[in-house]
Amino acid sequence: MRTPMFIFGVALIATTAACGSTSGPADEGAPVTVGGGSVGDQGAVRVQVEESSLGPILTDQNGRTLYAFLNDKGGASSCADECIATWPALISRVPATTGTGASPELLSQTSRAEGTSQATYGEWPLYYYVGDVGPGDVDGQGVDNVWFVVDADGQLVKTVP
Repeated sequence: MRTPMFIFGVALIATTAACGSTSGPADEGAPVTVGGGSVGDQGAVRVQVEESSLGPILTDQNGRTLYAFLNDKGGASSCADECIATWPALISRVPATTGTGASPELLSQTSRAEGTSQATYGEWPLYYYVGDVGPGDVDGQGVDNVWFVVDADGQLVKTVP
């Protein structure tokens, strides 16, 4: 009689382990696929300046355009829930570094509500746009008149293509 109970116990543990999950659907730190690559929670990121159709703008190390949100105040992010699904935050587990054209003095990070660290440049937390499918795309520029690319000086570029 002990054998069936033992087998039942092992089966119960295996089933519970297989069904368990450590993150829910609203995990804001989870990587998001943009343009064939993952963005979001990255080990280390580099913020750099690259030429675009809008002039020189901030990108990550893979050439993905970085955006700022006008509703963010005081260097803190106000984009969460549905917003973050469309505009994934530039999250880094270690402090971001600067590449060509970017100023180390302007690069910093801010803590997000869920406990992750988001890269900031000047006063702006940085984001990706899921509608950008490749390096150099600027399809998020001017969306709702609150999303803009950032230049090397930390200023918003308000030109709309």
